[in-house]
Amino acid sequence: MSGTIAPSAADALAADATARAAERAPAIVRTANAVLLAAAMIAVGLTWDIAWHRSVGRDTFWTAAHVVEYLAALLVGLSCGGLILRSSFAAAAPGRDRMVRFWGFRGPFGAWVCVWGSLAMLTSAPFDNWWHNAYGLDVKIVSPPHILLLLGMIGIVSGAMFIALAEQNRAGGRFAGSFALASGILLLMVATATFEYTGFPNLWRSRLFYQIAAALFPLVLAAAARAGRLRWPATATAAVFMGASLVMSWVLQTVPAAPRLAPINNPITHLTPAPFPVILVVPALVFDLLHRRLGDRRDWRLAALLAAGFVVSLVAISWPASAFLLSPAARNPVFLADQWDYSVILGPWRYQYWDDLRTGGRALRAGGSALGKPLAIALLFGFASSRLGLAWGGWMRRVRR
Repeated sequence: MSGTIAPSAADALAADATARAAERAPAIVRTANAVLLAAAMIAVGLTWDIAWHRSVGRDTFWTAAHVVEYLAALLVGLSCGGLILRSSFAAAAPGRDRMVRFWGFRGPFGAWVCVWGSLAMLTSAPFDNWWHNAYGLDVKIVSPPHILLLLGMIGIVSGAMFIALAEQNRAGGRFAGSFALASGILLLMVATATFEYTGFPNLWRSRLFYQIAAALFPLVLAAAARAGRLRWPATATAAVFMGASLVMSWVLQTVPAAPRLAPINNPITHLTPAPFPVILVVPALVFDLLHRRLGDRRDWRLAALLAAGFVVSLVAISWPASAFLLSPAARNPVFLADQWDYSVILGPWRYQYWDDLRTGGRALRAGGSALGKPLAIALLFGFASSRLGLAWGGWMRRVRR
């Protein structure tokens, strides 16, 4: 008797799961694909926009890069807003009873996050235009309208992650690749926000580089390692970040451009690409290996090991890589070295470290406190970031709404 009942029950469960997946497919999957496309557009627009500012200046608000960014925001707002309206007013909407309710409306959690991000991005547009008219050009990336814009972008990319997560967790990993794509774009957002402190190889031996990197990057990598369903989820996330950064830089440097705002201290003829990205694939591989070894057990211990693995592997790869990227061998279109803004006054500083953990080269060899103390602080930041990332990833594993 039991031999005939068990297959029947298993078949019924499988049929129910298949029916639910098919039931959800039309609207939510279309929205998920639209949001992922918008996230990719944001990554392209953001990288293009920074290259434009570094090469041309801010000649008008309606640059092609700005248009791409705000079209992405509109695409997200319309697709997620439409999904929320359909789910709220159509009683037969698939999965309506499992959606998040807010102000009487219903929709997937990721769609709500995306709508907030879209509103933040669209609000930042007139704010940024007013800011420039009132205060002139930006001296740095960080300004109030840019912070609002970046938060909106992070909101959209995070929403894309949550939508992919919900589908991945319900469908047994079917959207695992989409989650890695969204996680990689989120990592790109974080790297962009810290560009002035981590973006140039001249900084890859500085205390701020290791401390800021350890405070932020493990958060995303640990969450990806915990929540992703790919075989190497953190490595895939870092590969998306590095691959997207490199491809966009390689393409942008082929686009003709000329400065339009004074002072023009460094005449250029093409868009200035971002430098070679932080090499996060190596620390990410360490994260995947450690997480596969320890799994969900002893998260505090795992966070300590992840922090140590991140800092040690980042030092091991960034220290020699920075020397190469400052050498004549890297001054080519592949490794993107020695390409600077039109406003800078060129000098020997281009090939020097702007801050060095060593004291005359002796601290590294002797294990002196000049090297040890900054890295100890980086370890503490990495521990906190990794522990938060594991907790965030554990929560994301349960996202199904």
